[in-house]
Amino acid sequence: MIPPKPISRPDRVSLWRYLRLFRRDILSAQPERLYGAWMAEFRTPFFRSYLANDPALVQIILRDRPRDFPKSDRIGEGLRPLLGQSVFLTNGPLWDHQRRIIDPAFERGRLTQSLPAMWEAGQAMVTRVLNQIGQSTEIEIEEIASHAAADVIFRTLFSIPIDDEIAAQVFHEFRAYQRGQPILNLAAFIPLPRWMPRFHRAETKRAANRIRNLITQLVDQRRDAIANGTAPDDLATRIMTTPDPKTGQCFTAAEMVDQVAIFFLAGHETSASALGWALYCCAAAPEWQDRIANEAATVSDPNDVKRLTTSRDVFRETLRLYPPVPMMVRETTRPETFRKRAIPKAAQVVLSPWHLHRHTKLWNDPDTFDPARWQTDAGRQSARDAYIPFSAGPRVCPGAGFAMAEGPLLLSMLLRAVEITPVAGKSPQPVAHLTVRARDGIWLHVRPRRSPDTGTKG
Repeated sequence: MIPPKPISRPDRVSLWRYLRLFRRDILSAQPERLYGAWMAEFRTPFFRSYLANDPALVQIILRDRPRDFPKSDRIGEGLRPLLGQSVFLTNGPLWDHQRRIIDPAFERGRLTQSLPAMWEAGQAMVTRVLNQIGQSTEIEIEEIASHAAADVIFRTLFSIPIDDEIAAQVFHEFRAYQRGQPILNLAAFIPLPRWMPRFHRAETKRAANRIRNLITQLVDQRRDAIANGTAPDDLATRIMTTPDPKTGQCFTAAEMVDQVAIFFLAGHETSASALGWALYCCAAAPEWQDRIANEAATVSDPNDVKRLTTSRDVFRETLRLYPPVPMMVRETTRPETFRKRAIPKAAQVVLSPWHLHRHTKLWNDPDTFDPARWQTDAGRQSARDAYIPFSAGPRVCPGAGFAMAEGPLLLSMLLRAVEITPVAGKSPQPVAHLTVRARDGIWLHVRPRRSPDTGTKG
């Protein structure tokens, strides 16, 4: 099965046309040749940009010499009103300080403490869907995935369900922000002095302020609970009470607001994107849907998530085809030579999971949805060379393990309860806003799953 892929732009377009296409959707703004290129150069009057698909270059940039290629501020230009000085946007000593506090909360041993909350969110998701569909109906599945992913975040981070008043407000504000915010704003293309105002949409800034004010309420409530000795042992408490082992300093309330904003964006937006596309792929490949449902029928406890091998392979394959964050931008701190080409200092280096995961020289049948590839030697080799849905090296997403538990678990719980099929004439078209989503949503026909033995609802 070959799921939807954006139509590439013509190989040559004007700079103005390219900027307009890029701002609207970075996926269809790229030429087809990038799916087979090891490296490509893009020049503007303001900066040079280089796409690096060569696995050797990816290894140098992300793993071998990551401090020589810090995260570019150009991405931060569009996200800073919401994310402030969060770990997603910082570099250098500040980033080191933040990761020393954050990483312990996501260690494998402590991840198991979040599994019951994920399970509860999954059960709530299944109940909502069954109540919504009756005997059968068409539903927009991205909304379901977003609601479930947000529920997971609030239950694991603050021990509150999505139904909590503040949690519900944050969720709805984030949904509005995601729909209206382009991945890059004008300052990402044109270097501006620090003193010059940034060109953010007025509603973008208002939405960011509303979200941050709501998060501040949650952080203040948790700070008081910690002081009173009544705080639950969840992610927020662990992070807020963990001192930097080098400095002894904990996050201030303002710093914690920044981190919660990126936890929600990374843990909600990216998880919702991946879950939505995984459900679409399963709808279009019913044999995999049935295999997941049969596997899920044997799981009755959140700690059994490690047994969901089929669901995990499906989720990995979805992350390959639809990486939620399609491109990452780094910046050179000195002149470099890549593939015998001179790269100047302050050049933008783009690492594109979207193109790397579909590279014609690195994957067999790269546009085909084939979860079985993950159990083959060729698939494992391709994964080692060209699979970075969570980045890699020191800057790998601290929540990667969290996401790889959450995604397969929610996918399994829902497919154990329902059968899904695509809706004729409503093939979803991928576009990149903050994450890879469908332009008009993902519409599926959903009905309660029936037991293969009795023909009754499962």
